[in-house]
Amino acid sequence: MVNFNEIPWIAKHIELYRKDPEKAHMWDSSEAGGSGMLATLLLTTTGKKSGEPRALPLIYGEAGDSYIVIASKGGMPKHPLWYLNLEAKPECELMVGAKPVSARARVAEGEERERLWKQMAKIYPPYNEYQERAGARTIPVVVLDPVD
Repeated sequence: MVNFNEIPWIAKHIELYRKDPEKAHMWDSSEAGGSGMLATLLLTTTGKKSGEPRALPLIYGEAGDSYIVIASKGGMPKHPLWYLNLEAKPECELMVGAKPVSARARVAEGEERERLWKQMAKIYPPYNEYQERAGARTIPVVVLDPVD
């Protein structure tokens, strides 16, 4: 199983987010084969087995006051660990630039999922390729609703 925090560009992005969240907010996706600058947030989940905090930077979009992320794992056949962590405990913490946000995750369904998927695929078109690669796995669209 891949520990994404051990992938150099991801570890570098997490470290930058912790040191300079404003700078880390806009990420040069060319490091990972993308093209151009993309807005990212730092999602911190609770490990479902370890109970330890697990942080990962993710491309995001917005829908009202909520943040949208895609559990693509590059189109692999299984869901990413961060998504499984949210299934077990949907409460999470975000850094959106320098803005800390407590949130609760839920999976978009039906029309909401379709609308948000299209929105996110405009931000990052490879999501469509990832869905094709994922085969029978429907890639979850995760809504992170802020809580007080």
